[in-house]
Amino acid sequence: MSKQTQIVVLTAPDEPDLPGLEALGGQARVRYARDESVLRETLPAADILVVTDFRTDWLREVWPREHHISWVHATSAGVDALMFPELTESDIILTNARGIFDRGIAEYVLGAVLLFAKDTLGNLDYQRQHRWRHRETELIHKQTALVVGAGSIGREVAALLRAVGMRVIGTARHAREDERFDAVYGEDALDELLPSADYVVITAPLTPRTEGLFDRSAFERMQSGARLINVGRGPIVKLDALIEALRNGQIDGAALDVFEQEPLPADSPLWDMPNVMISAHMAGDFIGWRRALGEQFVENFRRWVAGSPMLNVVEKKRGYISAK
Repeated sequence: MSKQTQIVVLTAPDEPDLPGLEALGGQARVRYARDESVLRETLPAADILVVTDFRTDWLREVWPREHHISWVHATSAGVDALMFPELTESDIILTNARGIFDRGIAEYVLGAVLLFAKDTLGNLDYQRQHRWRHRETELIHKQTALVVGAGSIGREVAALLRAVGMRVIGTARHAREDERFDAVYGEDALDELLPSADYVVITAPLTPRTEGLFDRSAFERMQSGARLINVGRGPIVKLDALIEALRNGQIDGAALDVFEQEPLPADSPLWDMPNVMISAHMAGDFIGWRRALGEQFVENFRRWVAGSPMLNVVEKKRGYISAK
């Protein structure tokens, strides 16, 4: 390329630089924007925008009327925070971090399933009380897991759960055959599938079709012994409806990594529920994940420079990468 490529990285004030970008050497100039004023200053000259901070509304607020940004890369699987018209209705390429977090999230889900089946929460509670109490626990063998969102992450979840003997069904935009699932149904079959699931695992992206999908009526369709695991996006689950379902015994427990509001407010009843596990939006964050993100971007940058097909191109009108 005739001029040095300008890359702007939108990063939270408390986050380190994205490791791995030093491999770009003299091919690109990388500038980090950790506040609104720097982002406003750097975007008009940018060729590429990398987004690692999805908690801010700065981006749309300062999006320049005139620019030459041709590619936006999200260092996450979900791109819902970038779904504003100035981007989605443009010809800018949007890519994501698909593949980086799949295994970590799948292991988190397997751990959550085992936590409920073996009553680990109960063990820890009795341990704190210095109480010796014998109980029987469940086998997960032949139990049914329903994975809502049979994409890249959902497929990895299915592979692990089937490896331990579970029956795994999934939902996707359209029904399809998939070797990692026992069956994949269209999303319109969700209501009839919910009553048969021992575990409901949400791995779907946040789109207008999934926002608020798990409301009071969805929880009423689930069996009373079922557990919910949400590693997708917080707004897919209506927390008030979930809290009501847990209190009323409509479902038996929940493992939650994402929430409608993050951080989860300190006064949320979920913190003190004995059948709930809470984690801080970290299900896929393994040791070394930041470097893996940087290396993935560098690989795609080299493809972009060479004019080769790029990895993980998002269908902006849908907000995700369609399964092949």
